[in-house]
Amino acid sequence: MYPFKPFAFAAALLMLPAWATSGAAEPQLVMVEQPGCVYCERWNSEIAPAYPKTTEGQFAPLVRADLREGPPQGITYARRVVFTPTFVLIENGQEQARLEGYPGEDFFWPLLTKLLVENTEFSPTAEIETIRN
Repeated sequence: MYPFKPFAFAAALLMLPAWATSGAAEPQLVMVEQPGCVYCERWNSEIAPAYPKTTEGQFAPLVRADLREGPPQGITYARRVVFTPTFVLIENGQEQARLEGYPGEDFFWPLLTKLLVENTEFSPTAEIETIRN
């Protein structure tokens, strides 16, 4: 029988990617972007500051990915991403759905809410703690 080595175990945990320790089964929204993308810049100025404070942002935290680098470690897209920005809904490391492009602030929120409602257990009126427990 091998002796338990708490320091080695803790070091191994630190080497895991962030998604592995933060509940990989929880939905994430991957924003695929690239330098020079005007619509990515608009999203960053109009939506990004508020996103983590919203019910949607707390339910599906944002993960950023560069178009040229492919998906983040542990994430698989259903098909190649061509346009930026593309918002890919991920659950259990797999793509569930996506929004291609950024139609502006007035259209983004309803489209995102619809995407979450149709593909997850998201409810716009539910508290995050209630949904996840």
